[in-house]
Amino acid sequence: MRVAIITSARRGTASHHLSVLAGSPRFTIAQVILIDGGHPSKGMWRRKLKKLWRIGPLGALIGVRMRRWYDQDVKATLPIEDLGALCQRQGIAYDTTPAMSDMRTVELLRASQADIAVSLGNGYIPSKVFSIPPLGMLNIHHELLPERQNAQPVIWAIYEGERRTGYTIHRIDKGIDTGTIVLREEVAIAFKGSLRATVAHTMAALLAASASGLRRVLEDLPRHLAEARPQGPGRKRSTPSFGEFLRIRRNHRRLAAERSQAGQGS
Repeated sequence: MRVAIITSARRGTASHHLSVLAGSPRFTIAQVILIDGGHPSKGMWRRKLKKLWRIGPLGALIGVRMRRWYDQDVKATLPIEDLGALCQRQGIAYDTTPAMSDMRTVELLRASQADIAVSLGNGYIPSKVFSIPPLGMLNIHHELLPERQNAQPVIWAIYEGERRTGYTIHRIDKGIDTGTIVLREEVAIAFKGSLRATVAHTMAALLAASASGLRRVLEDLPRHLAEARPQGPGRKRSTPSFGEFLRIRRNHRRLAAERSQAGQGS
């Protein structure tokens, strides 16, 4: 079976997962496509303005701050190689394209002759792209679906007072994080002294778990696709507002303290 990977990050989920996937004898990574981000997707600025209106200027500043947690801190916790260098070392075809909706993306995906594609670290994907492979396209969402669609990992579970988060592998359809669920697994939140450290260490655990889960899915794909189940009613989350962030911090302090006390008592 031939698999294509599409990503929007040179050092991200795809870079981390590729070394796990490339070792499988059950499928071949036929193509890695990097969206270089030079051309904004259609409607991107409209969506950004809509989000800014919802979360306010303070929420936007919090979003910029948290982006470092998911990017720089995770990479420091779990070093991730440059995608192009990794593909060259593994002997995997690697190409770039200016935008997800660009015709070059379509041409590269068709030329790969992939049976299925996997999206790792992208936003909206149009149907003219996800419908190309005969078996469609999968996405890894590093949160539990359908409860936290479009959510940043970890923080919304803490917002809701949960001690566990997780990841979901689902088929891509015309919505965002709405396709049928192929695999869903929970992961314990790694509570640390700060919210920032908790996010970084939990994200590292999520990446390790989802890489293993994706390999298992691809190695037994017909069964997993046959058992895929539709999502029930979901709730979409995004960048928190200032008030929501304060609740996340309060809950984190409480949950981290409870975890520490439980550890001392055991």
